[in-house]
Amino acid sequence: MPKLFGFNVGGLLAIFSAATILTGCSGGSGEETPPPPEVTVSTPEIRLINDWDEYTGQFDAVEGVEVRARVSGYLRDSHFREGALVRRGQLLFTIDPRPFEAAVARSQADLQATLTRRDLAIADLGRAEFLLEEEAISKEEYDSRVQARQESIASVAAAQANLRQAQLDLEFTRVTSPISGRVGSREVTRGNLVSGSGAQATLLTTVFSLDPIEFIFTADEAAYLKYRRQAREGSRPSSREIANPVMLRLQDEADFVHSGEMSFVDNAIDTQTGTVEGRAIFANPDGIFIPGMFGRLRLLGSGEYNAVLVPDTAILADQSDKVVLIVDDQNIVQQRVVELGPVLEDGMRVIRSGLTRDDRLVTGGLMRARPGNPVTIAGEEPPPEETAKRSAETAELAAAQ
Repeated sequence: MPKLFGFNVGGLLAIFSAATILTGCSGGSGEETPPPPEVTVSTPEIRLINDWDEYTGQFDAVEGVEVRARVSGYLRDSHFREGALVRRGQLLFTIDPRPFEAAVARSQADLQATLTRRDLAIADLGRAEFLLEEEAISKEEYDSRVQARQESIASVAAAQANLRQAQLDLEFTRVTSPISGRVGSREVTRGNLVSGSGAQATLLTTVFSLDPIEFIFTADEAAYLKYRRQAREGSRPSSREIANPVMLRLQDEADFVHSGEMSFVDNAIDTQTGTVEGRAIFANPDGIFIPGMFGRLRLLGSGEYNAVLVPDTAILADQSDKVVLIVDDQNIVQQRVVELGPVLEDGMRVIRSGLTRDDRLVTGGLMRARPGNPVTIAGEEPPPEETAKRSAETAELAAAQ
C-alpha cells in the first residue's frame, strides 16, 4: 500500500469511512418535531329547557277500606273471587239473617201495639174534653188523659226507631263493597262466628281503589325552599296551587313513560326526617300500578331557561372535580372545572357554570389532549341542533327522490 506523507493510504481511507458512518448516525439533532395531536372540537349547545327533580316513592290507593262485620252472627257465604275487581255496592258476604228477620218482625209487632195504644189515648182525650165542658169529670182526670196521649205518641216514636234499627241490622247481614276497586283475600271463611261490636268488629277483607292511584314521595327541606322561592319569583308555580306535571318510571323501565300531575303537598315538615310529603296522581286504567309498588318520579324543578349543554362523554373527573377540556385561540388545551346539572334524554349534560357558548370544547381525541399542550383541530362538529336539522333535511330529500 503506498504511503502519503509517511501515512498508509488504506488506513486513512478506513478511518474516514468510519467517521462518515458515525456522523450519519449522530445526526438526530436535525430531525423535525412531530406535529401536535389531532382533536375534534365543538361549541356548547344552547337550548331552552326545564329542570326535572327525581324522587323515589311508593304507590298508595286513593281509597282503601277494611271491610268489617257490622252485626254479629255466623258467616253464611262469600260471593267474590279473591283478588278480583269489584264494584261499589257489590255483595261480598252474607251473615245468617234469620235472627235479624225475627227481630224485625218483633219490632213491627211492638210498633203496631203502640199505635193501637196511641189511638186509644187520643180517643179517650177527645171524650174527656167533652165531659170536661159538661163538668162531668175533674180537671185532674182530664190532665191525666192528656199525659197518657203524650206518652203513647212517645212510645210510637220509640217503637219506630227500634224497627228502623232492626231493619238496619238485617240490611247489614248483606256485606257489600263500599267502593270500587280490587278486593283482597278472605280473612274469615263461611261457618265462622263474626263479631260486629265496634272497634273489635271482625275483619272480613280489604278493598283498594286502583284508578286513579296516588304516588307518595318525600322531598328534603332544601328542595322545598327552592320550590317556594321559585313560586315567589314567578318562575315555577307552586304544586299547592297548580297541578305541576310529573313523569314516572317503574323498576323495569328505562324511560319515564307514565305521566301524571301533583295533587298534594303537606302543610308541615316531618320533625323526625326533615322532609315534606308530596303526592302525585296517575290514571291507572289497566291496573299496572298497585298500592305498595315502588317507582321513580320526575317532578318539574324549574321554569324554562337557556341552558348550556355538552355531551356527557366530554366530561372528565379530576379527583372530586368535574372538568372539561377546551382549546383557546392559540390552539392550546386548557382545563375548566364545571358545575354539572342533570343529564337529558339525548345524552347531553347541563352545565351550570364554567363554560360559555363560545368555548371550543374537546369532544374527540380526549386521550390525546393534555392541558397546556398545543393540538391540531381535525374538525369542528356542528352543534347538535344543527346536526339534527341536517339529518331531517337529508331524510326529506331522500324521500322526495
